[in-house]
Amino acid sequence: MRLFRNTIAAFGLMLPLHQLSAWAQNLSHGADNFYRSDIVTVTPITFRDQYRTMIQGNLFTRTNLSHIIDSPAIIVGHPMSAVREQSANPYAAKLAEQGFVTVSLDLPFWGATGGEPRNGVSPDIYAEAYSAAVDYLGTRDFVDRERIGILGICGSGGFVINMGAVNRDGLRKSQTLEQRRAIIAAAAEQRWVEAHGGKIQYSGGVPSQLTANTSAVDREFYGFYFTPRGEFIPEGTRRELETQRTTTSNPKFMNFYPFNDIDSISLRPLLFISGDQAHSREFSERAYALAKEPKELFWVPGAGHVDLYDRVGLIPFTKLTQFFRENLH
Repeated sequence: MRLFRNTIAAFGLMLPLHQLSAWAQNLSHGADNFYRSDIVTVTPITFRDQYRTMIQGNLFTRTNLSHIIDSPAIIVGHPMSAVREQSANPYAAKLAEQGFVTVSLDLPFWGATGGEPRNGVSPDIYAEAYSAAVDYLGTRDFVDRERIGILGICGSGGFVINMGAVNRDGLRKSQTLEQRRAIIAAAAEQRWVEAHGGKIQYSGGVPSQLTANTSAVDREFYGFYFTPRGEFIPEGTRRELETQRTTTSNPKFMNFYPFNDIDSISLRPLLFISGDQAHSREFSERAYALAKEPKELFWVPGAGHVDLYDRVGLIPFTKLTQFFRENLH
């Protein structure tokens, strides 16, 4: 297992129902998902992982970067079911402004990166993509391979310190063992359909339309993925399937237990960042409790999960810059 020198995870947001309608129409609140910097050069890049999948990404460097000096670098991972244009790129641009070499990438099966079926789930292959990004950066003559960190947003925080638990147990342990078994059984039945040449089924993800029964959490994600605030649909992707995953592969998350080995990251420092209003804050709290020193849990007052995707006025870039400068020395 490739261990990164630094890992941060950002999780969080839930708004009261009575606020959702007005909030969905107001796409500002500091949101700047498509942020571009006048002092940062963005270069499309490709590299292969160990499974020979072609990974698509972006390389961000300050325009005045010296290619003679070996610089520290940071890999930025997008939220689960997103692509690098959603959240990862603005983080990478902001940190590149501070002098870091940064890379955003599309995980396998998502966005412009290869892998079939599209929207497939494989935590091991996702993690390998980050290792491949380390390989890519470590072979650049202007990057110090001993000073490479990783920043994971939402599901990419590690990858991943929450997706296994949330798929097994639900938020706040709301999913029963019987419900978990039913999900696995349904996936097994769907495998027979697809084995006989039937249509691939997709499930989960964010609803592409709101109804009176849409939950507060789903409305929160809808406000990012299906409004101009953060909507970015990769070529060839049907809008309603943008964030959904293949039904037969999604149970692989249930066999993913990253918490079991989180102590092995030490002595590499860990910074967990979460909005204090996040519906997902329990995963940051649990990960922090299990991790060994050096570690820190940083709360963003008044912020939640999707807030930390793109609301640049809330995202603690100063904290991130300080953390990486101190630990990628």
